[in-house]
Amino acid sequence: MFFRDIHTRIKIILIGIIFLFILIIFKVFYIQVINYNKLNSKAKGVWSRNLPLEANRGNIYDVEGKLLAGNITTTSLVVIPNQITDKEDTALKLSKILNTDYQDMYAHITKKTSIERIHPEGRRLSYEIADKINALKLDGVYLVKEAKRYYPYETWLSHTLGYVGIDNQGLGGLELTYNKYLTGSNGAIKYYSDAKGKTLSLAQVYEKPQDGMNMTLTINFDIQKSLERELDNAVSMYNPDHALGIVMDPNSGEILAISSRPDFDSNNYNKYKMEEINRNLPVWMTYEPGSTFKNVDTI
Repeated sequence: MFFRDIHTRIKIILIGIIFLFILIIFKVFYIQVINYNKLNSKAKGVWSRNLPLEANRGNIYDVEGKLLAGNITTTSLVVIPNQITDKEDTALKLSKILNTDYQDMYAHITKKTSIERIHPEGRRLSYEIADKINALKLDGVYLVKEAKRYYPYETWLSHTLGYVGIDNQGLGGLELTYNKYLTGSNGAIKYYSDAKGKTLSLAQVYEKPQDGMNMTLTINFDIQKSLERELDNAVSMYNPDHALGIVMDPNSGEILAISSRPDFDSNNYNKYKMEEINRNLPVWMTYEPGSTFKNVDTI
């Protein structure tokens, strides 16, 4: 009777152990097979890091395809703090090259983030400065491509075209009005690293940036050139408070040229006063029609 009870208990324990192993095997199977995609995507979300690739803003052309607003390629500085082994030395070297405060640079490098953009000192770097940074071969320090808005004719059509900010967002004129069409979709180089910043042996993913839509105006370059010249002559001769001009096709109402004085350089808008860059006088200002409006007698 005694041995029979022991055997019964052993059987119960064995059955319990076997059942437990079955549960463990089923759980492992569920995690590895049934729930794999969900857990894998969450894991990649934790490991994934992005090096941004900025899209080009859409170009603006005159009616004959002459470029009025385009882009030039520049580079900007980003750092991955967890990959930087000697933070003090890195901050010192970068602060010297960028001619900025060491403490500010050290704050960027020690920030608790997966990737840190050095702003504004590290934005839109010249090729000379970018080459100096690249030559240092510093761990966790990267130079990424950025597009800078460029207006080849500087002050021409400045109020009409407008201007963009440091993040390539439209802030005035057509750049602001059609910003959602001119703005593209940024891409990225996706890679994977652990919590310490060590790169994992997983394939990198390249997401190509999508450039913004181009825009063609009714402006005629040659007519605009003539208007700009005549306005400069009028200002030089009479020194007026304002000067403005519009050339329009009377048959279609298309604007062939438009400009005013004072104007500004759209490439360097931040050097001007707000009242100088935000008032497109031919559109904003009221003035007497004069000889542009006469009664037409019918026979």
